[in-house]
Amino acid sequence: MIIAQNLTKKYGAQTVLNIENLEIPKGQSFGLVGNNGAGKTTFFSLLLDLIQPTTGRIVNNEVQVDQSEAWKPFTSAFIDETFLIGYLTPEEYFYFIGELRGRNKADVNALLSQFEDFFHGEILGQKKYLRDLSKGNQKKAGIVASFIGNPEVVILDEPFANLDPTTQIRLKDIIRNLAAKQGVTVLVSSHDLIHVTEVCERIVVLNNGEIVKDIETSTETLKELELFFGGNEVSADPLPGANASINPPKTWNDPMNVPPHEPDGR
Repeated sequence: MIIAQNLTKKYGAQTVLNIENLEIPKGQSFGLVGNNGAGKTTFFSLLLDLIQPTTGRIVNNEVQVDQSEAWKPFTSAFIDETFLIGYLTPEEYFYFIGELRGRNKADVNALLSQFEDFFHGEILGQKKYLRDLSKGNQKKAGIVASFIGNPEVVILDEPFANLDPTTQIRLKDIIRNLAAKQGVTVLVSSHDLIHVTEVCERIVVLNNGEIVKDIETSTETLKELELFFGGNEVSADPLPGANASINPPKTWNDPMNVPPHEPDGR
C-alpha cells in the first residue's frame, strides 16, 4: 500500500501540492488526472524521492521513501526520456536495468519476448542508440524497462502520449494485466480521459495541487470527468480540505541512484 499523509510541496510562497491523506491499495490500477500544473508530476516525483516534501511523508509498502532506499528494489517507473541513457542501444539499456535488478540476460530476453507486438519491430535489432529513436519508440523502451525485475509498484507518467493508436491499445492491455492478474500496483497519469478510464479502477483528480475528486471507475466515469473539466458539472461539495473549482485548461538516468531535480509543477 502507498500512503501519503499531510503531504505538501512549496516553491517559495507557491504551494504546488497539498494532499492531506491518500491511500492506494496494493494491486490497484490508479489513475491521476488534472490540467497542466495540477501537481501530477510533482506527486510522482515525491513518490520516487526525486524531490523532497515541504511537509508530510509518503510511505511505499511500509517504507518512508525519503528516509530509506528500501523501496527501490520493488518500485519502478518511467516518467520521461530523462530516465533513459541515450548513448546505449535499447538492448544495452535493458541489460543494464536487468543487472541493477538482479536479472541476467536470459531473464531479460525472456521478458522482452513478451513485448514483441508492443515493440512492433521498431526497437530491438535496429542498431540505433536510444537518443536516435522517435519519441514514441523511446517511450516504448522506457515503459518496458520499467517492467524488468517483477516490480510490485509501477509508475507511468503520460504513458499514452506520442504512441500510435495500435500501441496505445496494446499498452492498455498490458496495464490491465499487470494490476488484475499479477497484483502489481500501477499508477498512471494522463491527460487522455478515455484511456485512463479504460485502464484504471480508480481515478483521482488534482486541481491546484489538491484532490477534488476520488472516483471508483464505472460506466459513468468518463461522462463525469468530461463534465467536470468542461466546467459544466453541477456544483458539489468538495472533498475535505479541497477546492472544488477547477481552472480551465490554461530526469533518473540511473534508476537505482535517483538524482534530484525540481519539476515544473506539472
